[in-house]
Amino acid sequence: MTTDGELTGPPGEPPELPPAPPAAPPPAKGSPETNRTSNGEWLRVHPASPFVRGWVALAAITFFFGRDLFERTLQGQPVFEEGFARRAPWLLGGGAVVLAVAVLGFVLTWYFTKYQVSGGYVRVNSGLIFRQHRQARLDRVQAIDIVQPLLARIFGLAELKFEVADAGESAVRLAYLKFEDARQLRATILAQASGASAGAVTGAHVDSAAGANSGSPAGPERLARPALEAPEITVLAVPPSRLLGSLILSEQSVFIVVGGIASVVLSALTDNRAFYFYLVPAALGLAAGYWNFFNKGFNFTASVSPDGIRLRYGLLDTQAQTLPPGRIQAVKVAQPPLWRPFGWYRMQVNAAGYGVSGNAAEGNTRTTLLPVGKLSDVMAMLSLVLPDPGTSQPELVFSAGLNGTDSDGGFVTTPRRARLLAPLAWRRNGFTATDTALLIRSGRWWRELVLVPHQRTQSLALQQGPLARRFRVADLVLHTTAGPVAPRLVQAGLDEARQLFDDQSARARLARKRHTTEQWLRQVVPAVAPTPMGALQLPGAAAPGVPMPDAPARGDTTDAAAAKARDHYQQEGQQHG
Repeated sequence: MTTDGELTGPPGEPPELPPAPPAAPPPAKGSPETNRTSNGEWLRVHPASPFVRGWVALAAITFFFGRDLFERTLQGQPVFEEGFARRAPWLLGGGAVVLAVAVLGFVLTWYFTKYQVSGGYVRVNSGLIFRQHRQARLDRVQAIDIVQPLLARIFGLAELKFEVADAGESAVRLAYLKFEDARQLRATILAQASGASAGAVTGAHVDSAAGANSGSPAGPERLARPALEAPEITVLAVPPSRLLGSLILSEQSVFIVVGGIASVVLSALTDNRAFYFYLVPAALGLAAGYWNFFNKGFNFTASVSPDGIRLRYGLLDTQAQTLPPGRIQAVKVAQPPLWRPFGWYRMQVNAAGYGVSGNAAEGNTRTTLLPVGKLSDVMAMLSLVLPDPGTSQPELVFSAGLNGTDSDGGFVTTPRRARLLAPLAWRRNGFTATDTALLIRSGRWWRELVLVPHQRTQSLALQQGPLARRFRVADLVLHTTAGPVAPRLVQAGLDEARQLFDDQSARARLARKRHTTEQWLRQVVPAVAPTPMGALQLPGAAAPGVPMPDAPARGDTTDAAAAKARDHYQQEGQQHG
């Protein structure tokens, strides 16, 4: 790496990632390192955790007892009313009892909350009266987040969230650990889940058998050995000025401006000033939305490491996500019309475990792969998500999906006979398929490009209404995990839609057959570096020494080769279907 942050390497070749770190040597007994990861033992979270989580209850108690004093001070009355001296002992005693009960509850909550990393699982036990036991398989971990609310940052604490393939709430949450301990535990689990750790083996019984024969520690202990945090390369960072500009040019700003103009016109026509009051709740909601987006998107950086894509962001509450590239189900690249003059795009993903969240704003933030970026940033992130694009000309294909029309980049669009159904977008709506993903583009003003890896296609459906039957077109819906991305090909020709239905089914079966391990580093190794626009070349191959079976050669771009590849997909898919 040069002094200006550029990655070095041979021209035209993808940069090499830093090597995955080896597992740390076993710490000596009694050393501080033994407390960082669970070596088959049940450990407790930080003692300050219940107070950090229960600060709202403490604040409510303080407000309840201090409200009257505050109001009397504002009104200029004596702070203590007559007869307060007689009631003071009872008030202080009651407050002390309530505070003691709250503190006791916090202490008991901390005492009965334990976690363990052993046997290929991470387990958390919690609850005093209603006991709860949660666990997650390490090889099924979809993502691990380190979350630091403002109060936790003050105390140097962090929360770990483990996401698994249930498309719901976090499977396991550890709140709170010391920040360094949280990073250590995340690095250890990711090294095992990704396959970067030399000692990671799927199935604890294999480790146990090996330990019994060789005299080494049993499998669970080996699985819990601490690992060094994987090195990383920063791919991009979003400047605060660009983030602020994207907020000003967002769809919400357009709505508030239109509402303001309508209120002024109606007030002038009716001589009724009450229309202005309708803007107050809209302005408050808009300000809250702006603040949430800016707070969550501030200082957004994306890095690549052997254990996945690392995203960091946040102004007051900071969050560090580690998103394995092989666990992303679908990607959407969108461009609102007001962003087009600046060449800005937004990227969102579907990832198992991120689909449904109790907090809509939190779920939307966690599925954002890039809040706002330029075309070069989009290309860089796409090469992280899809290390093998399945084509020798990825920049041409992806650029056609983002900004192209008609048959640019090999896209098949809506037939001309159905142009009345989408007068502005029929030349944009279309699809194309590479050897590794299906690309669907849509929209003339609000442009979108959706990518679905073949192995992540869970099911397909053809839909056709009465008007679509009249024009002989149909919609093809691809089903993935829940999330902001809804892959749907609209108004494709009926024959093309049926052919795509059969072809995509065959591609998905074949891709799932090749998907033989849950450890993503044994499938792909993300490698990318931001390069100047026009010179960007995405990696077209998997990790060195791990060739992609039946993948076309980098220079093979002839129609005959493409036809041969399609025939191979269909034949092998039918054979194994």
